[in-house]
Amino acid sequence: MDNQKRIGFLGPEGTFTEIAAKTLFQEEERMPFPTIRACLEAVDDGTVEYGVVPLENTIEGSVNMTLDLLSQQVSLPIVGELVLPIRQHLLVHPELDDWKRVTRVLSHPHAIAQCHIFLQKELPNAELSNAASTSAAAEYVQGSDKVYEAAIGNELAAEKYGLTIAQSDIHDTEDNDTRFLVLHKTAAALPRTALFREDRVTYKIILPSDYPGALHQVLAAFAWRNLNLTKIESRPMKTGLGNYFFIIDVERPNREVLLQGVMEEIQALGIGITVLGEYPCFVVTAK
Repeated sequence: MDNQKRIGFLGPEGTFTEIAAKTLFQEEERMPFPTIRACLEAVDDGTVEYGVVPLENTIEGSVNMTLDLLSQQVSLPIVGELVLPIRQHLLVHPELDDWKRVTRVLSHPHAIAQCHIFLQKELPNAELSNAASTSAAAEYVQGSDKVYEAAIGNELAAEKYGLTIAQSDIHDTEDNDTRFLVLHKTAAALPRTALFREDRVTYKIILPSDYPGALHQVLAAFAWRNLNLTKIESRPMKTGLGNYFFIIDVERPNREVLLQGVMEEIQALGIGITVLGEYPCFVVTAK
């Protein structure tokens, strides 16, 4: 397949990021990368056409590496977003006849933490071991000669490594979603599909160090136009203590003049504002 039709994602294979990439790009070839930086650099140099990386999880919070790369080091616009429910399953070797005999459970530390109640109730004596990813845990269980070892992972990992889903949806809370961003070299947004929820704009705001009330002025520019902010987050500029920039997500209105007015008003105040992307947000609902 031609390089320009490849979709890069934060690997390894069988992770939730690959599920996100597969959800949005069902027919294209997918290519895993070991780090978020490597994935974005592959988009930038044309190795892949799109890159899919995690941005935020309901429980674990923001992925700071993604935020910092997009806002300070890589000039790639956001062209789409997917919100994906995180469903964790207990994966066992197909030769194991009774999953309650499991003596060791492996997974990424976040996945183990997300399934704490199930593990304490159903497998209280099992040893809990950390792996580099949920997919790596599944791969280990596949190759292990100890059938009483299990992994916590998703259905894609189970399929890829030939494991059996012994117990489905073992995570502690149903409200566990992850936001994934899609990056491209141009600002051409992804086409809308049946999963479309809303349009969004993401801004980077840099405040002058000697401007009291600057953040209030920025928020007021959105507020009096009735523009809904869905998120605001600060990140260090890495130029000295106390120097921060802000990432602001806004529901994109139907009237383009409102966004133009925000840009002009904030720029007139001497405040730096950059558009990181105008894009559709897609949502997969939990089954």
